[in-house]
Amino acid sequence: MTTTTPTVLLVHGAFADAASWSGVIAELQGYGIPVIAPPNPLRGLAADSAYVASVAAQIDGPVVLVGHSYGGALITVAGVTENVVGLVYVAAYALEEGESLGELQGRFPLSPLASNLKQWTYPVEDGDPAVEVTIAADAFPSVFAADVPADVTKVLAVAQRPLAAAAFEETAAAAAWKTKPSWALVAGADEAINPEVERFGAKRAGATVVEIEGASHAVAVSQPKEVADLIRDAVRATS
Repeated sequence: MTTTTPTVLLVHGAFADAASWSGVIAELQGYGIPVIAPPNPLRGLAADSAYVASVAAQIDGPVVLVGHSYGGALITVAGVTENVVGLVYVAAYALEEGESLGELQGRFPLSPLASNLKQWTYPVEDGDPAVEVTIAADAFPSVFAADVPADVTKVLAVAQRPLAAAAFEETAAAAAWKTKPSWALVAGADEAINPEVERFGAKRAGATVVEIEGASHAVAVSQPKEVADLIRDAVRATS
């Protein structure tokens, strides 16, 4: 094994941006762990995974990929990059090769997220406008961040990054957890992803699992130390 401390690459999910990792970043920096949190384009599973993989490949030394929510699907694919040594799923989707988000979710009762999505359109080259989705602003606090202070969720609700609707149907080109060790944090009170989806994916991946009772989907915002501690476990195990 290498003696170099892996760099942690944090991949945010839909309806959020890299600032959602701020508390976790501060904790990791306090531990002396190198960290980077690039923007996730949120335009589709293949394109977004390729972007994450390209960022990882340009980092000198080993990398631990951390994905929140939809970001978990991206690290599942991007994790096959040679210098990636571990995967950490935070309230996230851990897909199987050839599986889509829609397929994985479809095996379990839908979360309240499904009935609270608002559709928008955006221009694409040479075609009709494509559809993207956000969480209805009035539902955002309860669905996404029930354990985050109300004044914070009001801001997060209007600063959402939309996800291309097509991302739900694209299938994963690889499942890096088959060859790389993985860790998973299950948010026990998640209203955006059914916690059963998180548990199922983590178990199938053979991940080391931590479950936080009462945690919302925005667990990285509400409980950054717990999230950072799991990431630190992964860094120590892969150093």
